[in-house]
Amino acid sequence: MCKKERGLITGLVSVVTPAYNTGAYLPQMLDSILGQTYPKMEMILVDDGSTDQTIQIAEQYREKFAAKGYGYRIVRAAHKNASAAINQGLSYVAGEYLVWPDSDDVLEPESVRKRVEFLKQNPQYQCVRSLSYYFDSETGEPQKAEEQRGSLSKEELFWDILEVKTFVCCGCYMLKSDCFFEIYPDRHIPESPVGQNFQMLLPYMHRHKCPTIPEPLYGVCVRKGSHSRMKLTQEEEEKKYRDFESLVDQIAEICGLHDKESQRRIACWKEKRRYMIAKKYGRKKEAVCALYRLAIKFF
Repeated sequence: MCKKERGLITGLVSVVTPAYNTGAYLPQMLDSILGQTYPKMEMILVDDGSTDQTIQIAEQYREKFAAKGYGYRIVRAAHKNASAAINQGLSYVAGEYLVWPDSDDVLEPESVRKRVEFLKQNPQYQCVRSLSYYFDSETGEPQKAEEQRGSLSKEELFWDILEVKTFVCCGCYMLKSDCFFEIYPDRHIPESPVGQNFQMLLPYMHRHKCPTIPEPLYGVCVRKGSHSRMKLTQEEEEKKYRDFESLVDQIAEICGLHDKESQRRIACWKEKRRYMIAKKYGRKKEAVCALYRLAIKFF
């Protein structure tokens, strides 16, 4: 069990969502929060310096959240990235439970209730996740899943998440806030241009087992203009790879992964990615070198 964080409200679910120029899709997410069957929730929406109608649309929901009896806070921040926006919201978290859906996705009506009930009925766990489904932003038609599910009976997920053997999908996970703030007592995750999910999940999964509710309780909006699906130049993609390596090094320090086997697996993760990008851009010598280093580390 984790040390209880002072000020957290028993039973309350805190929803922290970063938003950047998602005004056209924000209503579907906010409506899905308002449609939850769970009675105790607070919505913390962090605007990451949007230049569209995100703030104006968010303001239109104040009365709706008040009528539902849910807390509702809009935090304005200068544009930086999603992880920085998450940090702006974490300082306001008051709930026993923490979720962080994307601003264009949706939660099924029973999504929060089922996850809270699971954790209450299974106090040996400090987190739980559900499955997701994907839908087209324009038509609503089902789309092919973009991540592997992996073994749904497996509960030790740190390496599976890092090595892309299971899904990272942010809105599927629910964490106990006191355990999360034991990892980040200053309520500040490492900031990175490549997102927030590795920082939110990996140190937590290193400490705690995470079972899976085998139901699709979270919907992922698939749209061409989203940050994760933007077409990158070679230079931008190479920088993204470097940023991920830097982030994983920070996470390894947070987790205290200094043993030889952990260091070997992280090195293999890096070399596989280096091989992939070198091969993609026709850099044969670099690809061969990455394969050689990978073979040395693997065998």
